[in-house]
Amino acid sequence: MTAPAPVETLDLAARFPGWVTPDSRPGYSGWIVEKDKLLDFARALRDDLGYDYLSSVTGVDYLPEGKMEVVYHAYKTTGGPGVNFKVQVERRDPVEVPSLVSIYPGAEFQEREAWDLLGIKFTGHPDLRRILMWEDFAGHPLRKDWREAYFEEEFKPFKSRWPEGKFQMAEDKARLGDNLSFPAGFDPRKKTDFDPEKALYEALRQYQKTESGLETEHLLVNIGPHHPSTHGVFRVAVVLDGETIVNLKPVMGYLHRNHEKIGERNTFLMNMPYTDRLDYLTSMSNNFGYALAVEKLMGITPPERAEYIRVMMAELTRIANHVWAIGFLLNDLGAYFTPMLYAQEERELILDIFEAVSGSRMMCNYFRFGGVARDLPDGVLEKVRDLAFDRLPRKVDELENLLADNEIIRARGIGQGVLTAEDAIRYSTSGPLLRASGIPYDVRRAEPYSIYDRLEFDVACRPNGDIYDRMMIRFDEIRQSLRIIQQTVKQIPAGPIMAVKPAYQVRVPPGEAYGRVEGPKGELGFYIVSTGKSSPWRYHVRAPSFINLTAFGPMCVGQKIADLVAILGSIDIVLGECDR
Repeated sequence: MTAPAPVETLDLAARFPGWVTPDSRPGYSGWIVEKDKLLDFARALRDDLGYDYLSSVTGVDYLPEGKMEVVYHAYKTTGGPGVNFKVQVERRDPVEVPSLVSIYPGAEFQEREAWDLLGIKFTGHPDLRRILMWEDFAGHPLRKDWREAYFEEEFKPFKSRWPEGKFQMAEDKARLGDNLSFPAGFDPRKKTDFDPEKALYEALRQYQKTESGLETEHLLVNIGPHHPSTHGVFRVAVVLDGETIVNLKPVMGYLHRNHEKIGERNTFLMNMPYTDRLDYLTSMSNNFGYALAVEKLMGITPPERAEYIRVMMAELTRIANHVWAIGFLLNDLGAYFTPMLYAQEERELILDIFEAVSGSRMMCNYFRFGGVARDLPDGVLEKVRDLAFDRLPRKVDELENLLADNEIIRARGIGQGVLTAEDAIRYSTSGPLLRASGIPYDVRRAEPYSIYDRLEFDVACRPNGDIYDRMMIRFDEIRQSLRIIQQTVKQIPAGPIMAVKPAYQVRVPPGEAYGRVEGPKGELGFYIVSTGKSSPWRYHVRAPSFINLTAFGPMCVGQKIADLVAILGSIDIVLGECDR
């Protein structure tokens, strides 16, 4: 078992006098950086101090104070705690902050998201377009003064629902029967000269010309959003030279629900079942990350038994996700449904356990602040023991034997869609995508949470960063998850499952917190700002499916169009988490 990295004490104010000051607000931490010095600070942080991995970029609108803030979380891929640094600017139009894409390319999609939803303009960004809303959307919906067409109240539960109990169709209040707001004088039923695709196609024209020796005309092809191999409503715009990809832009947002706006209207506890709907295949892990963030603010630690149950459920979730990911990758490679059905049988047995403990197979809503909703029912621990010690090890070996030496899988996977170790870090990838490129970075080891620091397991790692290694690392991770589950089954203590008395309304002190877990698809993080009221002031999700797609274009350039679907499948995305 690898020991966690020692805690490093940083005095950035002394190192960067005049550039950096500590964040002295009650309940806050980290460092406030002068806007004009942000690029120099970030470069020094990466090159001199070794914080080579920019994990999260979050915009926050502090409307009462008349300012906006961009919050960054950076880490070392060698492990250890991170650095939380911020830039504050006056809340006026335009709100401008220097882009960090030239230093941390993994900020590209996250800065576009902050521009789209909060109207923070990142100067120097190579492709600053909307990313989740459509191009002619009016306004920036996460701003605190933005109101949807049928706005009723700022926070839930709305008085018309409780205690008055009046039912109404909110859409009936809107002019066009939908949740849309338009600029003054704009009529969506009339033709305009606006071309929403223009910005996308202009961005696609920026590519390095290939020297093939042939006179070829580059071809623009759109795949999706309604395509069976895009893993949901996801679109890919591709420029081709013959059959070779020379540029690629993912287009997402078709499933966007403004999850974070909803989260800032809900009470803290109301948000727990909403996290289930992010990556709807990994409900338990989603609950885990959100619970950690709020528990940091509340200053509570779950009892021992609850910690063991949480880890057990999280690792069962990882196994269920990975067998599904392997099955769907084979689907993308043309094997159709046979491998997926092999995988589905094992996943269904895990979902039986989730149903027994939570009452639901997919949307579990099982975690609570300070523990879990209920204890393990009689017989469940025995079912987990049978799966972890007997059936799953055998079935995983069987599935790997069927796939690992298959000549078609090897031909389509080895050396295809390569993501180098350097690029995996630069593009802020996480999870199996990062570790299959030779970077042994896992949040459970790099910055342990819950009881992971006392459990024996290895960080799975593969060296080649290709489609094949991204499939095989999921087998490796399943085996490590089985080791963890076996230990939790043997060691789980008796005792309570909640640190506090269950309540419909929890008191969350003012401040900020970032809770992150190693989800099946990578680092899942929740950045929460509390003002002491019943709802979060800011609720932001660091979604691995979304951020891992930052590397999708670079991975595909130079590949054949036939390999695009296989590369996408090897990343393993779920659009519910990507679009939120």
